[in-house]
Amino acid sequence: MDDWIYFLAAAALWVGLAAQLPGMRRAWRDPFKRAFCAVIFLAGGCFALGAPPTVAWINRAIGVPNAAVPVTYGAVTAFSASSLALVIQWRGGDPEQVRRVSRSWLGVYSLIIVLQVALFAAGDTPDERRVDFDTYYAGTPFVREMIVLYLIAHFAAASTTASLCWRWTGQTTGWTRKALKTLVLGWLCNTAYGAAKLSAIVAHWTGHDWDGLSTQLAPLLVAVGAALVTVGYVLPLLGPWSSSALILVRLRPLFRLLVDPADKRYTVPLSWRSLADVELQLTRRTTAIRDGLTRLTSRLDDDVRKCAYSRAIADGVSMADAELIGSAAMVAVAAEPCSRSSEPRADCSPLGAEQPDLVRLSRAVRTPIVKAIVRAHAKPRTVEHDGTREPRS
Repeated sequence: MDDWIYFLAAAALWVGLAAQLPGMRRAWRDPFKRAFCAVIFLAGGCFALGAPPTVAWINRAIGVPNAAVPVTYGAVTAFSASSLALVIQWRGGDPEQVRRVSRSWLGVYSLIIVLQVALFAAGDTPDERRVDFDTYYAGTPFVREMIVLYLIAHFAAASTTASLCWRWTGQTTGWTRKALKTLVLGWLCNTAYGAAKLSAIVAHWTGHDWDGLSTQLAPLLVAVGAALVTVGYVLPLLGPWSSSALILVRLRPLFRLLVDPADKRYTVPLSWRSLADVELQLTRRTTAIRDGLTRLTSRLDDDVRKCAYSRAIADGVSMADAELIGSAAMVAVAAEPCSRSSEPRADCSPLGAEQPDLVRLSRAVRTPIVKAIVRAHAKPRTVEHDGTREPRS
């Protein structure tokens, strides 16, 4: 990969982490929140530390050839352990058991990181290798064991996490299910990364040259895997937010039709906090629309609904959509300032007040048929008087 891709990926992850920090201060005692932030931080760290310029800088700063290797290996191992702990925390269950299992995994992988550093210190790596360290030193005592330990630990964490996520997908729905499927793909890529690296090393031991698996295929697999894993962890947070934001946008035509712009009761002051709290904006907008429909009850004209319904049917619209257009036309005409009051009828309620119904109604008020009927009712009617046509109110 190009050097800039490593840093771009790290920056994107850390920007996402920065967006979570305000909430972290309020929920620092939440194990899931802590594990989530640790995973995102370490994922960005793995990219930043794995970049060749960073590798060279660490080597020069410490003054030991290849000193960046145990640092990078340690970050990747910590990322694997944190990811596994996060999935365990996310899945839930008995709090004591969840805590015990999470701490066990973290303890084992902390020991692995210590062993990696010890094995590197015991080995001899005089030649700096920024890209092909694994295969170049695959036969060096102690360093060989460090590489294999790192790869096996990563492979075990990745395959275990993928298995847990896959088994869990059958018990969930919605954004959580989508997130788990994304995580499965991401951790399978990480598993394939470990398998490719191990295959190249075993091939080196047997006198074959499969270095391309380690230097070309493996970096691509781990990059795709890290991206998918990050997306999978973020989806349960951003998914509902994006759904609410989309509903908020779709309700805008109906909101503008029913609510006076000067009425500030239903608006949320624009700020960074309000942009993040889409649910508050959506609640205000939904309430405003329901109140607006309630105020229009006495002005709804069923003749308008029937007229719009007939036009829609004549244009080849389905019966369900024609009913929707009819209700939308009735509401749109009633919302006009020049609308004439009419006696309310029991059968002229504009759908239900549930959010999906309001979204469909909001979409229908923008249809050409509804706009044409509103324009027709907005024109003043005329009567003949002494050979001239005069406006009639």
